[in-house]
Amino acid sequence: MKISKEKYEHMKNLADENGVIAALAIDQRGSMEKMMANANPDFNTVKDISRFKEFVSRNLTKYASSILLDPIYGLTAIDARDENAGLLISYEITGYDNDEPGRLPRLITDLSGLRIKEMGADAIKILLYYDIDEDDYINDQKKAFVERIGYEAESLGLPFFLEIVNYDQNIEDAKGEEYSKIRPRKVIESMKVFSNPRYKVDTLKVEAPVNMKYVEGFGEKVLYSKQEAQKYFKEQSDATNLPFIFLSGGVTADMFKETLRFAKEAGSTFNGVLCGRATWKDGVEYFGKGDKEAEDWLLDVGKENITSLNEVLKDTATSVFEKLEA
Repeated sequence: MKISKEKYEHMKNLADENGVIAALAIDQRGSMEKMMANANPDFNTVKDISRFKEFVSRNLTKYASSILLDPIYGLTAIDARDENAGLLISYEITGYDNDEPGRLPRLITDLSGLRIKEMGADAIKILLYYDIDEDDYINDQKKAFVERIGYEAESLGLPFFLEIVNYDQNIEDAKGEEYSKIRPRKVIESMKVFSNPRYKVDTLKVEAPVNMKYVEGFGEKVLYSKQEAQKYFKEQSDATNLPFIFLSGGVTADMFKETLRFAKEAGSTFNGVLCGRATWKDGVEYFGKGDKEAEDWLLDVGKENITSLNEVLKDTATSVFEKLEA
């Protein structure tokens, strides 16, 4: 895929020396508030959540190729990151309105692509909840939304990262057995939709096509044999000509690493990760106890989580520049 020279240079800032995106994601807002409230209700403030993100950025970006932050709690973390770490900024309001159908996306009202670029960002990131089987009336609004962001990013010379979180409008539990049976088609078909050049997407951030806890050898309940699951990983990889990276989806660090090895074995040509909670989630509990406890945890377990993931990426991910041309 051909992209502008300016976008190409920004992609180089986001990837490691092997062309792999080994990025740290800490743009969570609503889920972060819940975690902080459980760890220490007194710290569930803009100031203290921002401090935690700053701790993560300062201590872990030296081991990451880039970091994804939000402009609500992540502003101080921008300057705290390692000088060699690239920067992605989230553009969307977190979550969705439960009172309206369709999980429609919304933008942060006092933010623009230009302002994101002025923050020093190397990319714009949007999260989109998408159900391939939703009413056309809903999905057409989402497609138009992505088109607008795609052309805004294009005009600014910034790569556009589209994060797709799939769901089914009629199934409440996205982690349960009922949804997991139909998840592969949801994930793969949505990737096909937004690989269309009209959306100007440069990288897809996606879920694994199967819930690994239902794969033979990974969990107690088996919905997929190993061969069936591998077939879905290969179909996912073949569904797009765009670079694509995996999100961790809240699974444990060990399960995420096993998922990447499984994807590689299946023939997937994924190009890295934007890994969030699997890296730093337990650090919130230690932050609730005190600054020293948090930094000690980040420099011990947090560092191990991200460096061990990097080792897995060396053996599994392919360079994003095998798919991109300036």
